Amino acid sequence: MNRRKFLSYVGCSCGGFILNSCATAPITERKQLSIIPEAKLNAQAAKIYEKVKKKEKLSKDTKTINLIKNIGQKMEDSISEYFYQSKLDDPTKYFDWEYILIENKKVRNAWCMPGGKIAVYTGILDVTKNKNGLAAVMGHEIAHAVAKHSVERASRGTLLNVGTKIIDIASGGVLSDINRTTGMDTVGLLSQLGIMNPFNRKQESEADYLGMIFSSLSGYDIRETPKIWERMKEYNKGQTPPEFMSTHPSPENRIKKINEWTNQILLEYPPLKIS
Repeated sequence: MNRRKFLSYVGCSCGGFILNSCATAPITERKQLSIIPEAKLNAQAAKIYEKVKKKEKLSKDTKTINLIKNIGQKMEDSISEYFYQSKLDDPTKYFDWEYILIENKKVRNAWCMPGGKIAVYTGILDVTKNKNGLAAVMGHEIAHAVAKHSVERASRGTLLNVGTKIIDIASGGVLSDINRTTGMDTVGLLSQLGIMNPFNRKQESEADYLGMIFSSLSGYDIRETPKIWERMKEYNKGQTPPEFMSTHPSPENRIKKINEWTNQILLEYPPLKIS
């Protein structure tokens, strides 16, 4: 079989495969690739979460831990109630929510694994400052899980790896020759900058937007959100990579979009009354 026919057959089969593997992000209705089972990622995440709990020093700050759990519980209830009232499938119905506070002042971060496993580092508390700020950060991280971004990234990564190998075979090993000649994964780097990083920035913006919605539905003041990124910008003192090399939007772009969304979200997604 010649190379042109090979690429034609591969293209057709991959195209059909992708069409049958599409999902939709909640609320934004953005089309997503989903070829990795969510249950598989959730199970893997739960195992990793247990290892994190054993390895990291967990905070004994009961007041802050209770605040984190309280915010989380409100978001759990509000998210489920929103999808129930909207007569839509609840993307969190298989979540096994859990919250920990990790004692590490040097790390200004928080994350939410697939399936609702959440960690907040004490370092981020200097940025969040108050419950509305903490809710904004938690809402953002929870949004990643609700929108199945990990499933999407894993699916896209798998497809990208397969696609690169197919192209390498079809091109007679040209990509492998480039990597050997340069002594680095040139193709991987170009894919990262040209495909995966912009793709991840899209996810980050989506998590900002959905996170603000979840915070608002839960009764928190989302007008605190841009203030967090202003404070984070101050902490980083401008030491951020160019946006095209980063998986996150630049602070300036992030703040601009958040300010543009605020009034619309306040009007369309007011706090829910949960009986």
